[in-house]
Amino acid sequence: MPKIIGGSLQEHREQTRQRLFTALSTLMSERGFDAISFAEIAAAAGVGRTAVYNHFADKEALLIGFITFETQRYVETLQRSLEGVVDPVHRLRTYVQAQARLTRVFHLAPGPDLRTVLSRGTQQRLREHAVLVEDILRDILTDGIGQGVFPAQDISTTVTLVNACLSGRAVPEHQPERDRAIAATEAFVLRAVGVAAAAA
Repeated sequence: MPKIIGGSLQEHREQTRQRLFTALSTLMSERGFDAISFAEIAAAAGVGRTAVYNHFADKEALLIGFITFETQRYVETLQRSLEGVVDPVHRLRTYVQAQARLTRVFHLAPGPDLRTVLSRGTQQRLREHAVLVEDILRDILTDGIGQGVFPAQDISTTVTLVNACLSGRAVPEHQPERDRAIAATEAFVLRAVGVAAAAA
């Protein structure tokens, strides 16, 4: 029987999944999703290959598990940072800053875009996770328009454009370039949604 990691079977399962997520993230950042095998992920995680199948049916299922975990953790952190913030401009700034600082291994990984190597079903699952984050921006914009802080606009189009801007750029790793890039992105998004210079 394999050695149990942690004090209980539940802890063992959680720690094994976390090892697999860490291994997947590391390998993806080095070579890209399409260039790594399920066996290599298991080896990097220090988990027997057969044991991996107790958690995930295949490499795409592991990717979905990883992105589900990362998205839920990110959404919870973002929601906590927005608690008690009433001003829509401040809420939008907080959202932009969080998105700009977010490291998306699955977007920045070398190799082909994930959309070209994943099955249609997995692509749809990834899209469902993106909606969780988009809904936060949608609420901020709806509230801002309702308060008259943002001009009336097609919210769905604005959400798509803002998130495309935020997810499509790499923020420099070192200061002061990093802070300058985030500030410039923030100012651009505020102008794009119609925030007056005085309010920004």
